[in-house]
Amino acid sequence: MPERMKPYLPSCILLLLIAYLGVQALTGERGLLSGGERDAMLERRETQLANILEEKQDLEVRMRYLRRGSLSRDLLEERARAVLGFADPRDYVIRVAHSNPRDVKPQAS
Repeated sequence: MPERMKPYLPSCILLLLIAYLGVQALTGERGLLSGGERDAMLERRETQLANILEEKQDLEVRMRYLRRGSLSRDLLEERARAVLGFADPRDYVIRVAHSNPRDVKPQAS
């Protein structure tokens, strides 16, 4: 019986290879049926790019104000306070105690 199967063995292997490649062409990572996933990922990446470009533009404006020729005292003071953790004596500081909402017991009326 194995002697009768010898001429068909290469054909079977070729058929299995074609079937495998066909399945991969449809359902693989870059297959025809995964177009929706690619579109969703592209939309997420475009949104992410827009956010990064907006942040870059904001940082460029801030950097322009910190150059020697056009130094903004307000921006410099704001950055110094943020980095050093200090407040101006004229500033009003309001401390808020953070409480856990689960710890607060409802009052009976």
